[in-house]
Amino acid sequence: MNLGFKFLCHAETKRLISLLGLIVVIVLVVQFSELPYSEFVTSLAGKITSFSMDASMVDSKLEGNIDNTHPNGSTPASQLDQDRSSLVHNNGNGSSINSAPSNHAPAPQSMVALSNQTSLNSETDSTSPMMSVMSNSSLAKKDTTKGESSGSLLGNNSKVGNGKYVTKKNPKGKPSKVVSISDMNLLLQQSHDSSQLVKPTRSSAVDQEILHARSEIENAPIITNDSRLYPPLYRNVSMFKRSYELMEKMLKVYIYKDGDRPIFHEPLLDGIYASEGWFMKLMEENKHFVTQDPELAHLFYIPFSSRLLQLTIYVRNSHNRSNLIQYMAKHVDMIAGKYPFWSRTDGADHFVVACHDWAPAETRGRILNCIRALCNADIEVGFKIGKDVSLPETYIRSPNNPAKNIGGNPPSERPILAFFAGGLHGYVRPTLLNHWENKESDMKISGPLPHVKGNANYIELMKSSKFCICARGHEVNSPRVVEAIFHECVPVIISDNFIPPLFEVLNWESFAVFVAEKDIPNLRSILLSISEEKYLEMHKRVKKVQKHFVWHYKPVKYDLFHMLLHSIWYNRLFRISHS
Repeated sequence: MNLGFKFLCHAETKRLISLLGLIVVIVLVVQFSELPYSEFVTSLAGKITSFSMDASMVDSKLEGNIDNTHPNGSTPASQLDQDRSSLVHNNGNGSSINSAPSNHAPAPQSMVALSNQTSLNSETDSTSPMMSVMSNSSLAKKDTTKGESSGSLLGNNSKVGNGKYVTKKNPKGKPSKVVSISDMNLLLQQSHDSSQLVKPTRSSAVDQEILHARSEIENAPIITNDSRLYPPLYRNVSMFKRSYELMEKMLKVYIYKDGDRPIFHEPLLDGIYASEGWFMKLMEENKHFVTQDPELAHLFYIPFSSRLLQLTIYVRNSHNRSNLIQYMAKHVDMIAGKYPFWSRTDGADHFVVACHDWAPAETRGRILNCIRALCNADIEVGFKIGKDVSLPETYIRSPNNPAKNIGGNPPSERPILAFFAGGLHGYVRPTLLNHWENKESDMKISGPLPHVKGNANYIELMKSSKFCICARGHEVNSPRVVEAIFHECVPVIISDNFIPPLFEVLNWESFAVFVAEKDIPNLRSILLSISEEKYLEMHKRVKKVQKHFVWHYKPVKYDLFHMLLHSIWYNRLFRISHS
């Protein structure tokens, strides 16, 4: 019996080894094939070999731009060893949030953790304990760049036999109409024309203050010398300075306390969607602008997180965002019914700040009438120049030090003409690589870089380049715009219909280059046509504009918190008529 038992064990062991070998062979074959499901099978293989991973992660790559990695598209191997525990949100009283509308089942708690697991950012340089607003730190730490691919799979694209990149899945096509930057400038001017403005429905003290402030701005004294404001950076430095002064002196914001956590009142402070979280945190903590008396308010803030709305109630693999839209619509209906303030202006003096790609859809319906500060500032999806505000997408790696690593080499130590590295999601980036990868020695254009701690290689290439290519992915916005400014690299924006951040105030053409998507084949000649003298001036302006894009734990004059609030204030002033 003992001999027979040993023989049986030996036979079963050989069968098991053969089976495992067969699985490995199949995985390797599929990995290097062009099958559209290679990511799925590779992900499945990872589950077999690691055992510690949640089985539901098999589908983690099938939701398009829900996936996240580093801006350069690389995936840290150590990420797969991170904690997989589920994240349970509650409303502060210990009870679960009823996050989905009645005709939709609430998303399971494991979905929230799963979405975090697909956000492949292992580098958080934070070592000290975070404040209470970071109760969702496991979300924030792993939340990085949407749509970026891992490893060699290069997003939704791959090379074919002729060496060209092709898009396997294009969730969003080219815009039906392209609006140039000069046309955007004209639209801004037209939107602030008095013939296009809304007349106040009541003659309140607040309305009179707004009209007085607008008159003061329109008749602002000419600035001849201000050491803190460099005139070429602004559309009209005199109007900006006067508007900013009046904001500091007059502006009062009422913040609605309604809404359950985590969707409301719970800021995420790192990752690529951090802008909405930082503004929420700083606004709710603010004592200067915030008023507890809504009758004194010039603006009303609805503090929701578009990222946490997606993580909390989106039903994975449903490809249906209607429950997110309905959730926000019901919330605004509740506010409009509970308080009289919305109906006074039909929401024109209300605002939201939202950075997730889906925010334009989440703020449809009656919310469309309020001021929307959006990272996805795309004319094609309903962004209204002069009413809405383009929110900078700031990729925060270290919440304890959001200004970390700012700075770059002087112009004389920037041998690279143009730099881009990243995942190839969307239709623009494969075109960029097809034309410029490995074509010219001074054009460093590639897919994802190998992962290095702190993204050191990516940052060093930005610091060593004259121009940094900010090419759109699935959506028009990219954290590369702000990253380029941080590293003193002149941004080259290749994203048709993207309204650049703080558009109401900044003269973007003075410190950035705009290249139409159709002109990618001419990219190098366009950059070489910029004289050395002009480049040096642009580099100088990029350094001077940096301060407007930085978050601080305690806001300082002209930083991003104040600039964003100012753009919201400014657009509100210029949406109300004198007559």
